Amino acid sequence: MTTTEIPASLRRLIDKVKTKFPEDRKLHRLFENTFLNTYTTTLQPNEDGTTFVITGDIPAMWLRDSAAQIRPYLLAADDPEIARLIAGVVRKQIEFIRLDPYANAFNKEANGHGHQDDATEMGPQIWERKYEVDSLCYPIQLGYLLWKQTGSADHLDATFREAVEEILALWRTEQHHEEQSPYTFERHNVRQSDTLNRNGKGTEVTYTGMTWSGFRPSDDACLYGYHVPANMFAVVVLRYVAEMCEWLWHDAELEAESLELAKEMKEGIQAHATMNHPYHGEVYCYETDGFGRQLFMDDANVPSLLAAPYLGFCEANDPTYLNTRKLLFTRENPFYYEGSVAGGIGSPHTPDHYIWHIALSMQGLTATSEEEKLRVLETIKATDGGENYLHEGFNASDPSEYTREWFAWSNSLFSEFVLSLCGEQITSSPLSQTEKG
Repeated sequence: MTTTEIPASLRRLIDKVKTKFPEDRKLHRLFENTFLNTYTTTLQPNEDGTTFVITGDIPAMWLRDSAAQIRPYLLAADDPEIARLIAGVVRKQIEFIRLDPYANAFNKEANGHGHQDDATEMGPQIWERKYEVDSLCYPIQLGYLLWKQTGSADHLDATFREAVEEILALWRTEQHHEEQSPYTFERHNVRQSDTLNRNGKGTEVTYTGMTWSGFRPSDDACLYGYHVPANMFAVVVLRYVAEMCEWLWHDAELEAESLELAKEMKEGIQAHATMNHPYHGEVYCYETDGFGRQLFMDDANVPSLLAAPYLGFCEANDPTYLNTRKLLFTRENPFYYEGSVAGGIGSPHTPDHYIWHIALSMQGLTATSEEEKLRVLETIKATDGGENYLHEGFNASDPSEYTREWFAWSNSLFSEFVLSLCGEQITSSPLSQTEKG
């Protein structure tokens, strides 16, 4: 939708930021713009009750981005209209997953837009078919968080449950990618990160307990097939599924399957995705193949290693996470950059020396000290290029040089970070026994 009518529920949160930071007019403008960006420009409600969400400057709906874009509005979900919009996003995501669980981005109609020449099983409503584990995690997370925030489970209906069963079956298949997977993907005449090698099968892997992913949350190809942050995310959402089985669906079999799969994935992470670093102690790697090869880096896109506590995989003071976090903010992470204006994590998806605002916001959201949080806030305020909106990557020495002028995910994550500084947290705690459905 394109609208200037802002609900009182959203205005309340804007006013709360102004009260918390009464003299910071720069932050007032930046927060209001970024917080409202998704609401005023990217939401497209449909007559059937679903909500289509564009990413900003790309007219398609990504399963990942759409969930992340609308997530801060969970803090206003006591407003029935906001709750309806969020539920509509969940329903549209589930509709797309039922259409093709291997696809990551979709057209509003079956218009054939997007990457129709890719060598994979494309269809006219599919914009892109890069298989990413996190694309299936995000809709489960959004549906779960809406339930926990509002107490309403109307959107967690039979169709949602059937999609969850399909997701679990796919993740089981992709635990045995070499032997069982039907998925291949090739894009011709492009950089290597936009396609999979080995005739579309990707780098060879062996069983670990984790589930395979063709692509990262950046939409870049995995170097090794087990993307560790995405598996961390999957462990968390499988526990959400188990909780929904117990409280809502009363499905002991699906509950047990969810918990067993989560257990296998977590054990796979512990067995194959950690190492004893000579300077930092035990740390997580970013990707692995099960044969012993490991990739140590992080990418700004979420899920990331930096985001592990935000996702719910571990506490922010977990020793292995803290060791990993220290490594990520050194030159041992090839995508950590320092310039004359800022230091932070970027991505192979954007030019060298470009830091991402998403990574800065995530640094703030996962920091344990108020000092670090406020330092990150000042860095973000100083690197918007004077636009009062945030971007994808920016030059660490010249923030006026940046990619993607309109990138709603980046705006939304920053607004969530600012709201967290005001004591506004998205609830995901278990229901009490008296609330059991």
